[in-house]
This record gives sequence, structure tokens and C-alpha cells, in this order.
Amino acid sequence: MPGRVAAPALTGAVGALGRSLSSLLVFVGKRLLQLIPVLLGVIALTFFFSHISVRNPCAAWLGGHARQSAIDACVQYFGLNHPLYVQFWDYLTQLFTGNWGTSVQGLPVLPTVLAAFPQTLELVFAALFLMIVIGIPLGVVAANSNGRLADHFVRIFYLSGWATPTYLGALLLAIGVGPLLGLPTSGDFTGSPNIPQPTHISVLDALLAGNVPLVGDAISHLILPATALAFLNMGIATRMTRASMLEVLPLDYVKTARMKGLSEFFVLYKHALRNSLITTTTVLGITAGALLSGTVVIEEIFQWPGIGRLAFDSITNYDFALTIGTVIVFAVGVVVSNLVADVLYGVLDPRVEWR
Repeated sequence: MPGRVAAPALTGAVGALGRSLSSLLVFVGKRLLQLIPVLLGVIALTFFFSHISVRNPCAAWLGGHARQSAIDACVQYFGLNHPLYVQFWDYLTQLFTGNWGTSVQGLPVLPTVLAAFPQTLELVFAALFLMIVIGIPLGVVAANSNGRLADHFVRIFYLSGWATPTYLGALLLAIGVGPLLGLPTSGDFTGSPNIPQPTHISVLDALLAGNVPLVGDAISHLILPATALAFLNMGIATRMTRASMLEVLPLDYVKTARMKGLSEFFVLYKHALRNSLITTTTVLGITAGALLSGTVVIEEIFQWPGIGRLAFDSITNYDFALTIGTVIVFAVGVVVSNLVADVLYGVLDPRVEWR
């Protein structure tokens, strides 16, 4: 008899799981389809604004002492003598065949961008890690001491991060904190020629090679730029955690846990924090996309060899093809991070339906 009852229950659970996965796949598919017009719009805006910002880019590339014949040959080579809409159509048709164009230095854009992206990904994940291990506990402390001294200090801390310009915070760390703590102020670690670099992520490649000193060296180069990127966005994790905890702490199940004599640490982090992390987790997913754009200034100041520095150099050098390539990667990163945040929200909160 118990077996007969359990079989329909198991069948129903499997069916519900199948429907949930089907809804998730449909939701992800719709969002990926929405990525196409977003990318087309980003590419069009970047293309037209970059091409109309400089009257004769070849003259800027070759310098003021270049001969007119050299400038004319450059214009002919890059097709700048064609109408702008023709240039855009030619670029678009080549883009979807995998040819993202050639940079001013004569390098193919797509491999150049893909080679620099892992370093930026490493920097973003390191900043997210710091935001989680520092920002969330600070939010818990602030909520638990609402209106008291600790709460005021935490709020001053994350408001300072919001109010500090990106370049100023990075420069203060590079000029003041780095030399004081003996940390590298130039994050140009690219591994060692004696070890393989399958991922182009310095810490991961050093770990895969089993080289402990190299792991420490890679982390030391990562500390300052990751801290600068995390500090400027720390307030998001802290404030959202604080707000969510303030809603959860007065609830009955938290009061019951305290009445049972459980330790304050167990009550806060085992009971209250678990149910308050839904909003914080989804916001952090969205923040990951914003962190990508924040790497442009951070990577340039710390000379970090990522896509942010590549974007900065391409803009200052009027390198149109490379600029558009980096912007495409940034746009995809923002859309994907928002998609991940939406999926996480649905996973963490069963009441949410994917539509």
C-alpha cells in the first residue's frame, strides 16, 4: 500500500520538475533571442558615433607628418572612402561570419579580444568574492545593530565607496596602500613561460601547474585592482543585505530561534541570512555586468592586461574595429549577467515563475 501511494507522488514530483525545467529553457531561449536586437543596437550606435567622431582617422593613425599618398592608401585599405551605411553593412556581414575586422596594429580583433577577456573575468570574480565575504557580513552587522554606532560606521563605509570616483579610489590604493603594504601596484602578471597557460587566468593557471609561489605572486598582483573594483561597488551588497535582514529579523521564526537559546551567530547566519539573501544574490548577479564596465579605468591605472585596458587603448587610438569588439563583449556580459540574476531569483524563490 505505501508503495502504491509513493509511486503517484514520485511521478507528480518528476512531472513538476520537468515542467519547471521546460519553463526555464523557454525563458532562457526568449532572453537569448532578445540579445540579438540589443547587440545590433549597440553595434550600430558604437559604429556610427566612432566613425563620425574623427573626420579622417587615417590621418590620426599615421600622424601629422604622414604623406597624403600614405593617408589615401590607408583610406582605401580600410574602405573609409565608401558611404557610412555601406561601411556599416560590410562590417555587419563580416561580423556574423566571425571576422570582427583588423585593428590599427594589423591584428585580428576577435582573437585579440578573446585573449584579453579571461584576465578581466578573473578581476571581476575576485571583486565579487570580496563584495560577498566583506559586504554581506557588514550588512548583517549593520542590520543587527540598527541605529547604533556599528550601523552608522557601516553606512559611512559603503556610502564612501559610492561617493568615491573610480579613478580616485584606484589611485589612492596604487599610490598609498600599495607601497605601504608592499603590494604590486602594476597588475601586469601574465604567468611564467615555464608553465602552460590554458585558461589565461593567472591564479588558475598557477594552481593547475602546482606552482605555489606563482599562485602567491598572481594573487598579490590581483589584490589592489580587485579591492579597488570591489570597494566602489561594496555598498550594493551591504545595503541590500542590511535592508533584507531588517525585514527578516522581526519575524517569528527568528524570535523562536533566539528563545531556544541558540547563539547569536547561529541565529543571524543560519536562520535570518539564508532567507534574506534572495534579493542580495540577484542584485550581485546584475552587478557583475556593471563591474565589467568599471574595469576600464581600473585596468588602465593598474596596467592590468584585460579587455578594459584594451578598450581604453582602442578608444584613445581611434581603433574603431577594436573599440566595437570590446563594446560587444561588454554588452554580452551585461545581458548574460542579468539573465543569470533572473534565473537565480527563480531558483531561490519558488514563488517566482519564469515567463
